[in-house]
Parts: sequence; structure tokens; C-alpha cells
Amino acid sequence: MAGEHEEALLSMEEIIVQAKERMERSIESLKKELVGIRTGRANPALVDRLQIDYYGSATPLQSLANISTPEARLLVIQPFDRTAIPAIEKAIMSSELGLTPSNDGQVIRVGIPQLTEERRQEYVKLVHKRAEEARVSVRNIRRDTVDQFRKLEKAGNISKDEVERELQHVQKVTDSHVEIIDGLAKKKETELLEV
Repeated sequence: MAGEHEEALLSMEEIIVQAKERMERSIESLKKELVGIRTGRANPALVDRLQIDYYGSATPLQSLANISTPEARLLVIQPFDRTAIPAIEKAIMSSELGLTPSNDGQVIRVGIPQLTEERRQEYVKLVHKRAEEARVSVRNIRRDTVDQFRKLEKAGNISKDEVERELQHVQKVTDSHVEIIDGLAKKKETELLEV
């Protein structure tokens, strides 16, 4: 009987570890989303996720070019293959970034214009939406974890007291991850509203 009880405890720990890992992935996903929302500053991450139609296949921009920011409001994209310049420019113009590239045959320069107040507010709403999606994801993970503990309790593998103790632990883990999400969203909102 003691062996079964230890096995249940181990699976309880595993359930918590899995929940934490899934919550961390939600936060990492949010970080990637937020980096793609542009502020008034140049940042290579703005164009990181762009897919370029390179000889018929979608290729990430970072594998086709070096991206740098020599000035606060300028991105410089230096393709490894100059024949890719038109495709890179086309991808930038068709993206939702609202940027206009120019080239000199060697490199592509992308000026980052100052954001209008209206555009800033749109981006702030987008930040709030992405943060809420991440919070919902974390809460769904908590719900799944609670369900797993309830199943263990119903099967008689753990006591009601153990379940309650673990549920408190899961709630603390959830709250700490939601706090991180709120902090990331607040930081991005501050960057966006900076003039």
C-alpha cells in the first residue's frame, strides 16, 4: 500500500511539473508575440517572423540576411544573396507592420516612423488581447491540472486533504504565472505609450 501511495505522490509531482512547463510555454509564446508588436524603436525582432518567398519556398528572414539597427529608428537588412532583395521588400510591405523598405542594391533600409496616437492605442489593445489569451491559456492549464488531481482522488490514490494542499500549490503557481503575464503586458504598454 505504501508503494502505491508513493507512486501517487510522484504522479502528483509530475502533474505539477507538467503544468509549470506548459505555463512557461504560454509565457514564452506571449513574449514572442509582444516582440512582434512594434514600438517607435527599431528592433530586429520586428521582422524576425517574416517568411520570404525564396525560390518558391517560405524561408525565415533571419536565415536569408543579417538584420541590424545602426540607429534607433532604422533597420538595416543585408541579404546573403542580393537576388532576394525584391522578395524581402515584398514580404515587408505585405506584412501588418506598416513599414516601407528601400534598397541601394546591397542592403535594405527600413525607417521606423513615429507611431501616431491612434496607432499606439491600437497596439495597446492588441497587447491586452494577447495578454488575455495567455492568461486564459494558463487558467486552462490550471483547470486541466485540477481535473487530474480530482481523478486521482476519485480513484482513491490520494486523500481529499492531499488534493486540497496540491490545489493550493497549483493556484500559487497559476497566480505567479499570471503576474508575469501582467508584468510583460504592462512593460510593452509602457514602451508603446512612450513618445
